Amino acid sequence: MLTAFGRAFKTPDLRKKLLFTLAMMAIFRLGSVVPTPGISYSAVQACQPQAGQQSGGVLGLANLFSGGALLQLSIFALGIMPYITASIIIQLLTVVIPRFETLKKEGQSGTSKLTQYTRYLTIGLAVLQSATFVTLARNPSQLFGNTACTSIMPDQSLPTILIMILTMTAGTGVVMWMGELITDRGIGNGMSLLIFTSIASRFPTSLWSIHTQSGRWDTFILVILLGCVIIGLVVFVEQSQRRVPVQYAKRMIGRKMYGGTTTYIPLKVNMAGVIPVIFASSLLSLPSMIAQFNRPGNGARPAAWVDWIEGHLVRGDHPIYMIVYVALILFFTFFYVSITFNPTEVADNMKKYGGFIPGIRAGRPTAEYLDYVLTRITVPGALYLALLSLIPLIALVAINADQNFPFGGTSILIIVGVGLETVKQIESQLQQRHYEGFLR
Repeated sequence: MLTAFGRAFKTPDLRKKLLFTLAMMAIFRLGSVVPTPGISYSAVQACQPQAGQQSGGVLGLANLFSGGALLQLSIFALGIMPYITASIIIQLLTVVIPRFETLKKEGQSGTSKLTQYTRYLTIGLAVLQSATFVTLARNPSQLFGNTACTSIMPDQSLPTILIMILTMTAGTGVVMWMGELITDRGIGNGMSLLIFTSIASRFPTSLWSIHTQSGRWDTFILVILLGCVIIGLVVFVEQSQRRVPVQYAKRMIGRKMYGGTTTYIPLKVNMAGVIPVIFASSLLSLPSMIAQFNRPGNGARPAAWVDWIEGHLVRGDHPIYMIVYVALILFFTFFYVSITFNPTEVADNMKKYGGFIPGIRAGRPTAEYLDYVLTRITVPGALYLALLSLIPLIALVAINADQNFPFGGTSILIIVGVGLETVKQIESQLQQRHYEGFLR
């Protein structure tokens, strides 16, 4: 990796792209600490949750993806989360709405139209989420989980609230624009790199909080060593794939012979990526949110079902929470893989261009074979995601770390996945320039 970056900085064109990408990442981090108008910065700092008491569920996930900017109530508080949500919604709708499915098959023009819909939906979700978040900011004790936190908004008038909503929504639009700039003028993969920046920025704080809570250097060093082992295993699994061989028959078109090549279909062990973990975390936070809204005030005793939810489905160290979490991850892994990879469509495309899997007849038998292979690969992939997502919960029990433990769950998946993809893109661009120089 270091060799690839060293060679990239020696290439003038790539050096400009890398410096531009680093500049955009620096601006993104700067906007994550600039407070939103109408917010008292000193009051927000005083209300920040202590180590080991970080927010979980959707709020904790959004705070993780924003690099801590959400609970700082900065201008980039929403970060890239509205765009992620909009992208997932549009991707799911391509299976449900025929118009979206048609656009997906139209190539570049259809993809551009879907990207435009994603942008519009991102702004709409940003307005909704910023309004919800400003409402929560008016009652900061629930937002930060700190009963001593009473007020962070000196002025709660309607114009101030509207300015806050407008600022956070505009911040989301700027973040989305910056991600597209990195994709176009930088090294590519802009949105993922911004998420990478957000999560990586919290690594030092999370690691140091482990030392602070345990008070022992041997525990801290042991966590670092285990983290290196986990990263190595994640890299190994993320690179693992089942290559299904495909041969294309020779065809005579005019006076030229086409086909006769051999290739393969790469089926990754973890085809779903980090999406099942996000879905499971979001869905598992709904019961606690419903229970919170149904908790009576004035010290009255809540209903029995509210007590049960708060005792079993709120803290990640409870066995029932872990079981439900694992079950949801397994379900969403199979669900997401089933809607993103269609064996029948792949088999039809292969048949159209004269391709076939050796020993398997074209058409329906090919689709059944691909479905069989995909199912067998998805099982270990789903178990891998479940075990990786349990690491922060086990750390919560073992060393009283917070649920944003850096070496597990969404954090490590995104860090490793984006890192590998970025290195591949840099190496591919280096190879292009090397071939151009050789041809000259």
